[in-house]
Amino acid sequence: MDREAIVRALEAALTDVLERPVTGLRGEVRLFDDLHLDSTTMLEMLMALENSIGLTVDPEELDADDFESVDTFTDFVQAALRDQVPA
Repeated sequence: MDREAIVRALEAALTDVLERPVTGLRGEVRLFDDLHLDSTTMLEMLMALENSIGLTVDPEELDADDFESVDTFTDFVQAALRDQVPA
């Protein structure tokens, strides 16, 4: 999945979780500081992405650095999708 598709999926997930439109995300946007996410909304966002793009993540393996910005999160999603074994 390419970066643009991941960002579009992220925008849709955030729009749903935050209950407000989230569009035009750029790589440097900080998820916690700029979008005011917290641990609960982050988990809700991950669940939304699980449903929309098939992302599966073990919560025990999450690293806060992966959620610093849209760019770091996109890198994380690309790696996670690449490492997933097809069912």
